[in-house]
Amino acid sequence: MKKVKGFWVFLILSIVLYGTVQLLINTGILNQFYSNTLIFIGINIILAVSLHLVIGITGQFSIGHAGFLAVGAYISAIFTMKLQLPFPIAILAGGIIAALAGLIVGIPSLRLKGDYLAIATLGFAEIIRIVFLNIDYVGGAAGMQVSHLTNWTYTFICLFITIVVIMNFTNSRHGRACISVRENEIAADAMGINTVYYKVIAFALGSFFAGIAGGLYAHNFYIIQPTNFGFLKSFDILIYVVLGGLGSLSGAVISAILLTLVSTFLQDYPETRMIIYSLVLVIVMLYRPQGLMGTREITDIFGKWKSVKSVKGGN
Repeated sequence: MKKVKGFWVFLILSIVLYGTVQLLINTGILNQFYSNTLIFIGINIILAVSLHLVIGITGQFSIGHAGFLAVGAYISAIFTMKLQLPFPIAILAGGIIAALAGLIVGIPSLRLKGDYLAIATLGFAEIIRIVFLNIDYVGGAAGMQVSHLTNWTYTFICLFITIVVIMNFTNSRHGRACISVRENEIAADAMGINTVYYKVIAFALGSFFAGIAGGLYAHNFYIIQPTNFGFLKSFDILIYVVLGGLGSLSGAVISAILLTLVSTFLQDYPETRMIIYSLVLVIVMLYRPQGLMGTREITDIFGKWKSVKSVKGGN
């Protein structure tokens, strides 16, 4: 009952947020720069939350998320620009193909652990980038021109679905199995949990939503190039998860919002931007090594505050 009530509260707040932002956009209060910033924040949140499932929940150190972002971006662009199919179908196709790519990579490589898995996923991302770099059908190194189809509505719907699906997956028995793999893989395997199966499922699901983000990303600009999906992009997404707190979905969301705003408003000063960006990370890692939220969710903080208030009221 408590979870159902929480879902309806989340749904109502989400509808209010969407309606408010859409009204501000329609009335011109939010110009194109600010609306595009909101879209970019939404895309980065989807990427952060999808990688949170792989690293924060399942404990698999992957640094190849930009590869799945690239798959979703190029596949969706092919569906809209080459095949002339509707944008929602293109987004879904990008997610599905990215999930299949996640399965292809995950089944053999997720038997690895730690640094070896990180190297394997990084290698996959570079392979994907080089493949698109050498395919003339998608423009090769020059890139592929794409229509601007991404808007606040598409971004919000994809973001809402991503958060709801990953929240429900985490709270299900499958999510608890993934958490057990993160905490102690040997003990989980001894208790009869198919650790490889759950690692692959989490990896494929995270890849699917990275592909969805890729579709939005591709159609938010007028051209996509293989250089947009280098290993530095994977590290950017990884930073969202680590800075927010491994195991905290709320932390990943907050971190993605903060770092996107920092990057956006300092983009005219690339040298200063990188210095400030790096200083923020160093300070947080020195004084808050567990991340902004640790393993807690924002609902835990409100719940604790409510219980403290009730105790004071009783006294």
